[in-house]
Amino acid sequence: MKKLISILIFCLISLCFKNVYTQTKKAFEIYSYKGKKVSYKKLINRAKSADVVLFGEYHDNPISHWLEFELAKDLLSKHKIVIGAEMLEADDQKLLDNFLKDDINLSTFDSIADLWSNFETDYLPIINLAKENNVPVIATNIPRKYARKVYREGGFSALDLLSKEEKKYIAPLPILFDPELPQYKNMLDMMGGHEMTDIVKAQAIKDATMAYFIQKNTNENSIFFHINGAYHSDFKEGIYWYLKQLNSNINCLTVSTVKEENINKFNKENKSRADFIIVVDSDMNSTY
Repeated sequence: MKKLISILIFCLISLCFKNVYTQTKKAFEIYSYKGKKVSYKKLINRAKSADVVLFGEYHDNPISHWLEFELAKDLLSKHKIVIGAEMLEADDQKLLDNFLKDDINLSTFDSIADLWSNFETDYLPIINLAKENNVPVIATNIPRKYARKVYREGGFSALDLLSKEEKKYIAPLPILFDPELPQYKNMLDMMGGHEMTDIVKAQAIKDATMAYFIQKNTNENSIFFHINGAYHSDFKEGIYWYLKQLNSNINCLTVSTVKEENINKFNKENKSRADFIIVVDSDMNSTY
């Protein structure tokens, strides 16, 4: 009898250990803005009804890049979409169009356009998806040389000196700016106070320009899927705020990415960060 009980206990312990080690190990979880776990299906269903989707990523996070690709692909399976990206600057739009039409190859595009160092590994897949499906891709960001002017040469007034041709690549002047927006205030605090206002304005001109080109290329027959750093749209500020100034009725869905040691526990600090919050395991590797 004792032997039988011992065997049963051993089997029970073995089963418990087996259950522990055969549980699915997840790299991320998706949460609603309230902090409730939700399915990818819910995210995709909400995205289908939006005019604009702002996908806030960590630029070096492979989960962000993979989910961007999958979401774009799934939207594309039943809807027309337009893809836009912070990583592409507006004055490179013609080069981008030529690349999408195969008029130039990747090597030429990379050598002439002002591409990010991780473009080929992290963003080329979604650009190729667009290329294969004749999806328009919009370079939404301000050329960095103009953003630097705002920071180094006296704020927005530095943009007044741009030529008419150069001004085509930025949001129309004058630039609306609210320094009381919490994200801008936080940035100002991190940078060391009010003497650094121009660096926050450099962030704002990026947000305003991206919003301008998104709005300009949004239409009722397609969903505009935009990729940007999470800080540019977190808490429905940045790009989102500027979009609402351009069109208060626009239906804009926001997605954000955060890292946590425990993806199964929602950090209250992330509440309302976005409509959907992707919590990635902090052990996840970086792409650069």
